[in-house]
Amino acid sequence: MHNLTTAELSLLILLQKNNHTVVTEFFLLGFHVDQDLRILLFSFLVCINCCTICGNFLIVILVSISRNLHTPMYFFISQLSIMDILLTTDIAPFMLHILLKNGAAINFIDCMIQLYFFCALEIFECFLLTVMSYDRYVAICNPLRYSSIMNNEYCVKLVVICWVAVFCIVIIDTSTILMLNFCGTNIIDHFFCDLVPLLKIACSGAQFLELEISVVGPPMLLIPITIIIVSYVYIISTILKIPSNISRQKAFSTCSSHLIVVSIFYGTIFSVYVVPTKGKSSTISKILSLLYTVFTPFINPIIYSLRNQDIMKAMQETIFVF
Repeated sequence: MHNLTTAELSLLILLQKNNHTVVTEFFLLGFHVDQDLRILLFSFLVCINCCTICGNFLIVILVSISRNLHTPMYFFISQLSIMDILLTTDIAPFMLHILLKNGAAINFIDCMIQLYFFCALEIFECFLLTVMSYDRYVAICNPLRYSSIMNNEYCVKLVVICWVAVFCIVIIDTSTILMLNFCGTNIIDHFFCDLVPLLKIACSGAQFLELEISVVGPPMLLIPITIIIVSYVYIISTILKIPSNISRQKAFSTCSSHLIVVSIFYGTIFSVYVVPTKGKSSTISKILSLLYTVFTPFINPIIYSLRNQDIMKAMQETIFVF
């Protein structure tokens, strides 16, 4: 256990004054596999994370330097790539450390910081995908006014509003999490500090947090999903009215990548946090968690690059220039 900083000691003293049992660190077990498989998995995840960072950085750079990609849709795609880079940076380094050491301790403060940024980034992706569905709705259902509605200033405002809303929500949630009382085991059977494993080892305070999640969680998920569904109902209805088959295919192709990303994101989130955990083994939970913390950020740039002619063209032009 490393030495605590002054800020960390202050927080621990504050918790102690509030009659909380002070836990200075948690021990994350990681993956229950033998050494040979652990080394193979470590090497595989290192490659995946390197490709994730490089792929997402490539999209951010292409959107920044290519004039053909200076549109609202690609601006939002670049924001999604930035989010994926931050998520990978938050989860991957310590996950790989745990895998290499076959379990490792994490400081209480570091655990809370990791949880805070993880929650913030996941909620931001939820909001950003909703904004992207609205962008596609305006582009297809109201094309004549698209440029005037989705101007640069408005797009930046939407992203800033998403970030501000996210950090306000997560600050409230994190404050509630700090009220949890850990008086028993400090062993977490997971590869990062996630909310569900922390609730499992909490001695008290979990009931209030679960109540808060049950009140705040459903609207925070259902409202974005409802907006996305309604947007695509109008989008599909508009596309079906287009007389030309080529025009219909072109209109739908601008939405297909977004639909795939939305399906992967919400599919994994619901499988981990909404589907009842009773009867679900820790191994299954970890595999599902790997999907949205490691593989989703890896797949997103592939979906948006391989299925997008504009990005492929910008990539070829950039390579040709250099």
